[in-house]
Amino acid sequence: MMKKNINNECTLDQAMEMGLTEEEFKLICKKIGKTPNFTETGICSAMFSEHCSYKSSKKWLKTLPTSGDYVIQGPGENAGIIDIGDNQAIVFKIESHNHPSFIDPYQGAATGVGGILRDVFTMGARPIALMNVLRFGEISNPLTNHLLSGVVKGIGGYGNCIGIPTIGGETNFNQSYNSNILVNAMAIGLVKKNKIFYSAASGIGNPVIYVGAKTGRDGIHGATMASAEFSDDTESQKPTVQVGDPFTGKLLLEACLELMKTDLILSIQDMGAAGLTSSSVEMASKGNVGIKIDLDEIPLREKNMSSYEIMLSESQERMLMILKKGAEDDAKKIFKKWDLDFAVIGKIINEKKIILKKENKIVCNLPLDFLVNDSPELSREYVIETSSKILDNKNIIKKESIKSIIYKIIKNENFASKKWIYEQYDSSVMGDTISIGNKSDASIVKVHNSEKGEFKGKAVAISTDCNSKYILNDPIEGGKITVAEAARNLIVSGAKPLAVTNNLNFGNPEKKEIMGQIVGSIKGIKEACEELYTPVVSGNVSLYNETNGKSILPTPVIGMVGVIDDIEKIIFMNAKNNETLFIVGQDENKFDGFLQSSLYQEIFCDDFLGQVPPINLKKEKQLYDFITKLNDNNIINSAHDISDGGLLPCMIEMLLLYKLGININLPPRIKTPNKENLLFLHGWLFGEDQSRIIISTNKPDELMEFSKSENIKIYCIGKTNNTGVVEIPKYDSICINKCLDLYNNTIPNLFS
Repeated sequence: MMKKNINNECTLDQAMEMGLTEEEFKLICKKIGKTPNFTETGICSAMFSEHCSYKSSKKWLKTLPTSGDYVIQGPGENAGIIDIGDNQAIVFKIESHNHPSFIDPYQGAATGVGGILRDVFTMGARPIALMNVLRFGEISNPLTNHLLSGVVKGIGGYGNCIGIPTIGGETNFNQSYNSNILVNAMAIGLVKKNKIFYSAASGIGNPVIYVGAKTGRDGIHGATMASAEFSDDTESQKPTVQVGDPFTGKLLLEACLELMKTDLILSIQDMGAAGLTSSSVEMASKGNVGIKIDLDEIPLREKNMSSYEIMLSESQERMLMILKKGAEDDAKKIFKKWDLDFAVIGKIINEKKIILKKENKIVCNLPLDFLVNDSPELSREYVIETSSKILDNKNIIKKESIKSIIYKIIKNENFASKKWIYEQYDSSVMGDTISIGNKSDASIVKVHNSEKGEFKGKAVAISTDCNSKYILNDPIEGGKITVAEAARNLIVSGAKPLAVTNNLNFGNPEKKEIMGQIVGSIKGIKEACEELYTPVVSGNVSLYNETNGKSILPTPVIGMVGVIDDIEKIIFMNAKNNETLFIVGQDENKFDGFLQSSLYQEIFCDDFLGQVPPINLKKEKQLYDFITKLNDNNIINSAHDISDGGLLPCMIEMLLLYKLGININLPPRIKTPNKENLLFLHGWLFGEDQSRIIISTNKPDELMEFSKSENIKIYCIGKTNNTGVVEIPKYDSICINKCLDLYNNTIPNLFS
């Protein structure tokens, strides 16, 4: 039925089936002065979709800081770009492929990786690293094993084949993701500042070029599918999932980068969400020109494709570019060499319209300004809810030994090592990967060929983070903490945080409380990014992550990028024997901790509702500056931030590699065991108070003097030893070998 009378006027029912509201369809008819045909309605539907227009969120996204000393390109292009000196820049972005990955885990994840890579190399950059942030349902859910297996294979299948290292990310589990998993893919690329390419079309009469793979029927209306809630019927949506081909993706990458070495390209755009529709409309609109396309010239993989299908297909490994007049033959030779389709499909016109022709008939004639500038910007009602549950630690603490508690935390699926997952990815291809997994808090990749004489080169550090519990309990404070945690991961790895990309994953924005989560988290992200000087340069919004009306936990992911000017200044997280451990950001007067919203509460109370640990962003920034100065003065040997699980689990992570022990120096207030002090001890060991970092040093005296001069609080935990036992005097002792076994084998035992 959808293909009948495709050039006739579209009905309201058909428009609503495509995802438009009645109000939007009436607006379209009024603005263009006619009832659009089926193809025109499909194009409007894609451009008006949440996925393409950001209609529920753009009002708030505009409030984020997007400029700074290092920013070359902020939001509005395929990816953001920051300056790292020496005529070099880093291009990066994170995007979601959530709905497709639930419907078809392998292809959904694989094409998510392929799409984010194209966003980066379309700017002229060679991709140097991939990251991912994954959220799955509870372990007991029968679907979780299937979904995780498919997604991990899809990420590895694409990234490994195309030859880009996957160097880090996050994987967490919660029942809210049982029927709506999250797959967020991040790509990072390196480009010369004088060879950056943009997407704005230019030059009346210049040829419009289609390159890459042929167009098929896969992915049709994927953008609108990603802008709607799920129901139980997902099998019927499988045709909307794209099919990826990493080998063609590799050919396209190399062909585009080869052509970019010439001066033939004027502009270039990836065919991502909404395929040829969004790429052509956005290129022409940004250039303040029009575009005319002959759909009969599009290379097709299937017969009898309609204009609607061609324009809405999201077939992978395709690009659109504008060349200089007369450059077609030279460009075609390059793509022919790489065995890729190359077709002149249209031209740039003066009239600011998108005009499509098929079989010598005009099948679409729409004003571009309307499609882009008049797309909806909604002011949805919202309420920012914070948890009304206020708990005292005595309501959270369980009467278990410290040993029993730490073993349960370490084997929790959200704390245990994800080595079994990330070892399925190729992390060392290209030969520049320095740190992945549990080696440092941030993933680190060397800037290729940055050595100069005795100088060993510089590196890029990347971190991804989101604590959904905090966002649910307090969206604003949780947003701040998410940014601060990502920045802290960079700082403790020796990097200077420079900028942010974000992926805002939420439920249905038509619900006031969900819209409040969106607004609140953006407010928190804004405040933290301003205070920490980390502007937002790119990102993605994924809404309607709900199934049968049940929302995921709010998950605004932060991807942060920083630079390490000298790779000899990299800080790893593993302490060595006979080093002194200090908490930076805390002194001996603190003998308790914040257990609300913590991993401790989640594990032992089967609940994480409560207040969120407060964060002081000025204190956080002072902490960063202090760690940087310590590193510059060669006082730090290793470092690790205190986050999920609190002090003791994070300290044990530092001891695992070399199977070290330590005799913990408890604060004076809790050195004597009694009922009250035991409550304090649990808080001190497992509280998730913010703005704290553990460091190891061989220069404790210098550190103490330095902290006094900088007015920074520090606390000596003790000195590492080779006993393999963590002693908590008069309370308990913990076996590091047991911790190591639980840490490394929990995930394999659950899924292999």
